[in-house]
Amino acid sequence: MEYITEIANLKINVIVHKKRNLKYTYIRIKSANSIEVKTNYYLNKYDIEDIIQKKSKWIYKNLLDYNQNNLDENEFYFLGVKHKNLDNRNLDFFYKNEAKKIIPPIVEKFSNIMQLFPTSIKFRKNKRTWGSCNYKDDLNFNILLVKFPFEVIEYVVIHELAHIKHKNHSKFFWSLVYKYCPDYKKREKLLKSFL
Repeated sequence: MEYITEIANLKINVIVHKKRNLKYTYIRIKSANSIEVKTNYYLNKYDIEDIIQKKSKWIYKNLLDYNQNNLDENEFYFLGVKHKNLDNRNLDFFYKNEAKKIIPPIVEKFSNIMQLFPTSIKFRKNKRTWGSCNYKDDLNFNILLVKFPFEVIEYVVIHELAHIKHKNHSKFFWSLVYKYCPDYKKREKLLKSFL
């Protein structure tokens, strides 16, 4: 099902996907003027519209954020700032080179502070993760991390270094992250605002 709704004078395209086994309704921003709703098979259009209107403030705010962070074809982010790609540079090559320059000094700084030392540091372009730490304590960082503000990169480094001590997301892990990055929730939010 697909229809148009309105929130604060914005016309929004609503794309609905119904599934029998869903217990809850999920709303996702799809573009500058469309949202996706995943919901239970039995909810009708009026039920869905009621949910959308109850979540209208959240939807409106996230549509504004999406529009603010959305890039034109010739634009790219570097350290949280939008730039024009005037020289048509290969962005993957650019991000990889910059990641290799920017991230290792941050790892070294926080390794010394936290007294947690990785076996190696590697860089690759990932679709799903910003960083990872394996059982050998090798750290991997996504080259696209350098798109984000510096404090976001620091948070991801601290997060992965904490995995050297705790290979899970237990309360002990989060306590360790908090110790060295008390505002980590704010930084996580900032990371998500660029996606």
